[in-house]
Order: sequence, then structure tokens, then C-alpha cells
Amino acid sequence: MKKVAFYTLGCKLNFSETSTIGRLFTDAGYAVVEFQDAADVYVINTCSVTDHADKKCRKVVKEALKHSPNAYITIVGCYAQLKPQEIAEIEGVDMVLGAAEKFRIVEYISDLTKNPKAIVHQQSIEKVNHNFIASYSIGDRTRTFLKVQDGCDYPCTYCTIPLARGASRSDTIENVVNRAKMIAESGVKEIVLTGVNLGDFGIRNGEREDKFFDLVKALDEVEGIERIRISSIEPNLLSNEIIAFVSTSKRFVPHFHIPLQSGSDKILGLMRRRYRRELYVERVAKIKEVMPNCCIGVDVIVGFPGETKEDFLDTYQFLNQLDISYLHVFTYSERELTAAAEMKGVVAGSERNERSKMLHILSDKKRRAFYQSQIGTEGEVLFESDQKMGYMHGFTKNYVKVRAKYDPVMVNELKAVKLLEMTAEGEVEVAELETTYAH
Repeated sequence: MKKVAFYTLGCKLNFSETSTIGRLFTDAGYAVVEFQDAADVYVINTCSVTDHADKKCRKVVKEALKHSPNAYITIVGCYAQLKPQEIAEIEGVDMVLGAAEKFRIVEYISDLTKNPKAIVHQQSIEKVNHNFIASYSIGDRTRTFLKVQDGCDYPCTYCTIPLARGASRSDTIENVVNRAKMIAESGVKEIVLTGVNLGDFGIRNGEREDKFFDLVKALDEVEGIERIRISSIEPNLLSNEIIAFVSTSKRFVPHFHIPLQSGSDKILGLMRRRYRRELYVERVAKIKEVMPNCCIGVDVIVGFPGETKEDFLDTYQFLNQLDISYLHVFTYSERELTAAAEMKGVVAGSERNERSKMLHILSDKKRRAFYQSQIGTEGEVLFESDQKMGYMHGFTKNYVKVRAKYDPVMVNELKAVKLLEMTAEGEVEVAELETTYAH
């Protein structure tokens, strides 16, 4: 039996797609093995969000060939769609597949003979614009990443995703609900909804047929799934009706990840974001009004062209005063074919790094304050299978990471716990309550 191994760079969406590609190989008679287990085929699913895509890709190729010098190396993902010829030049790469081709990977890999020059199968992104291919991760973790939307119609000046993934397009509500039911039957208790621009769900063949809120209401009725988490949603698409619904929902958890990118209206304008900071303040206030214990995560970019020291401090103070729980900090990197790459006011690399450090420290402070506010409360934790130093970990509904003494019986189980105290590592120690939640 031939063996295949995978390596995924980037977002939850990539993880869901890698898992789906893995099932294609299994159906074709391959055994899926760990990366270090000397596979016959390696599939590397790439990302293009930062300028390190090429370095990371090269490094993973090198590692794969260390484990298995004669392995057949195939590169897929956003970087493969954007720069196939660049990847084809990487030593050891045998095949590069674009966005339209990656889900036909097994058809393309018929012969595992290594090529002197990489074969490229890639077409322009316009050809995949209306073609939605469903994917989800399963079997590799306690929760499943379920892709419901792909592509993006927002022309943010720093982003290559529309070039790599095409226009916004979605699955049908009926298909998503059926898939969620199937996932529930497999024993998975939590679904994380993913997409490139998740809140824009509902476009098929270039026409809007549904809204994201319609999908949320339909999924809330799916029996067997205990939790549904929204991975990331634009502030202008997170409506008050969605917030209100989640606050009383049976399955949707009190956790939102809302990209901000900058707390300066000037920079938001240069980025071509579709809101200003006032709207962001309103969204956070509304969430906290109806769900005081809700966890709110924020994406922010530092060092964007034209961002002065004053603009950055404006963002810093804005975030410092906002009732949020953690940050995902991205250091701006120039991307070819984007409007931002041509902009004036380039911020020095050292200054970008300094600003990133400041926001990482702020993020730690925010997370600790949020976790501290939950000490003494009771909650429900879904425990995962990892074991570290005799402890297992899990997350509450509102995304507090907790630890308890390892017990194999608790893996993939929902347990009623009391949050006791924070550990030096920044997790929360819990004690199991006598009564577990009935489901």
C-alpha cells in the first residue's frame, strides 16, 4: 500500500481542505501516515498571507526529502495558485496544482516517478470562480473545521486571497446541514464554520441566494452537534440579529473572532476596509451587552504603508480600551499584485517588529484579564486527546483554555467544571463538578 503524508500551512480553511484531499487518497487505496514516516507522496498545502510562503514551502520540501529522499512532492494551496512557476523551480518539487486542480490530485498523480522538472497544472482563477467544492476535517481532532464558503469579493489593498481563491461563492444551506448531521453521527461534538469571508455566505453562480444568518438558524437545529463556533466574521457582516441569536442559541457558542486590522480610520481607508472603528465599537458593545462573558478575538495588522507612530499609538489605545479577549497580530508584508505594495510611507522593518511586539504584549495582558474574569465560574469543557506533563486540555464554550489531570475517559467528552486558578503557563486549572451536563 502506498503511503501519503500531508503538511498544512495557513488557516483553518486549509486544514479542512487538506483533510478532504486526504480522504481522496484513502479512497484511492493510499495509507495516510505522519509527516516523518517516510511516505511515497507528500502533499504540502500552502498559504500566501505573508511573504514567508516561499521560505516555508522550501523548508517543508527539504524536510520531506530528508524523511524520504525519493518521495513524490506535490504543492497545492494559495501560493501554488499565485506563483506556480516559482514553486516549480524549488528543488525536489514534482508537481504544482492550482486552485481548480487540487481536488483532482489523485488523477494527476498516477506515476510516482520523480521528474527532472516539476509539472504544473494551473489555470486562471476566473475559471474556478463559480465552482464551490465542499470540504471538512474529520478524524484528526475533537472538533471539525467545516468549509461553507470560499473566495472573496472585498478588494482590500493588502490581500492576495481574491487572486488565489477567486470570487465569493458558497455551498447550499441544505448541503451544509446534511454534512453537519453526518459529522454529528461520526461522534464529533464541535463544528467550526470556516470560509474566506464567512459572513458573505449565500452567493452561488454570482447571485445572492441566502444570508449567513439563514445558515446559522438552520444549523442551530442540527441534533447531535453540541457546539458550533464561528471562526472569523467581518464586523460589517456581523449583524445585531446574528449577535442576538447566538446569545440565546442552543449550539452557537459565545465566541467571536472579528478582524479589525487597524484602529485608525485613516489606515482603514487606505486598506479599503468596509467599516470604520465606530462600527467596531458598536459591535463589541452589543456583544458584551447580551453576552457579558463572550470571548472576542481580533485580527490586527501593524506597519501598513502610511502608518505613522501616531497612527499606531491610536490603534494601540483603541485596542487597550476595548473589551476584547485576545489579538492575532500580523506584521504587514508586501505582496506582489496588491495596491498596498505600491503605496508610499513604507514603515521600516525594525519599526514593524517593534509595533508587533507591543501588540503581542497587549494581547497577553488582555487574555490574562479575560481568563481572570472567569475564575470562580462554572462552565462546560470539551476535552481533547493531547497529553502534556500528565495534563489534558480543553476549551470552555467561551474559549478559555483549561487543563485537568489526564484521564483517557474524558477525551472528547463534555464535562461540567469549576474554573479554579490561572497557571504560570496562562491556562486555567479546573475541577470537575459532580454532575456532568446532560445531552
